[in-house]
Amino acid sequence: MSMLPLSDFHQSDRQSIRGVFTDIDDTLTTDGRLTADAYQAMENLQAAGFLVVPITGRPAGWCDHIARMWPVDGVVGENGAFYFRYDQKNKRMDRRYVDDDGTRAENRARLEKLGQHILDQVSGSAISADQLYRETDLAIDFCEDVPALNQADIDHIVRLFEDDGATAKVSSIHVNGWYGTYDKLTMSQLFAQDCLGLDLNQAKSEFVFAGDSPNDAPMFAFFPHAVGVANVCDFENQLTAKPAYVTMGRGGAGFSELAKSLIDAREAVS
Repeated sequence: MSMLPLSDFHQSDRQSIRGVFTDIDDTLTTDGRLTADAYQAMENLQAAGFLVVPITGRPAGWCDHIARMWPVDGVVGENGAFYFRYDQKNKRMDRRYVDDDGTRAENRARLEKLGQHILDQVSGSAISADQLYRETDLAIDFCEDVPALNQADIDHIVRLFEDDGATAKVSSIHVNGWYGTYDKLTMSQLFAQDCLGLDLNQAKSEFVFAGDSPNDAPMFAFFPHAVGVANVCDFENQLTAKPAYVTMGRGGAGFSELAKSLIDAREAVS
């Protein structure tokens, strides 16, 4: 399936959208920074009545901050290991994890050993700088804070995870690995059920997912109105599923473009 330009996202379909699930790295961010335009786009979406939920591979420590401080309705983190939602009225953080405390502790110990093995086997790779703030997975940096590795090295990292029985997903900056079969989609469905009172299987046409890289493929496949920011085209040959639409802008500029198109469609009704 080819990706259509965002301009082909029919106004009637955009008017049916009630919320946006979005990746963070290289979808909201541009060159590693959250731009003012992208942050304002989230503010504008909420002000217009849209739900906004980041779906990210970033760590629990970051997600606590995001849930509290950003204009969002919750956040799914570490590629689907948990969701956090901050209850402003009651000043309480609601958290749900796939695994219990004991299982997460055992898996962290296993991943620590595996991480050292990967570093020994793949020259130039590094443990991600945000690893200290993770609760469930291991992030191997292949281009964020290290010189970019080639595709063969990235593939080797994936194989090392899988050879140890872990799930491995490639983002635009990291290979993330964890023990278990959950992903961004399964926890998004739980978030919708618990926090929004929705069966996402029934309501998926009422949400957009915005993403940019191969680890977003389950979300691209699930949501009929998935949107890739323009840099998703860098990974086109690696995507097992493609978004329906693609923006003209890369990163945060593309997200801002998407937000404006949704808000404009909603305002056209009023």
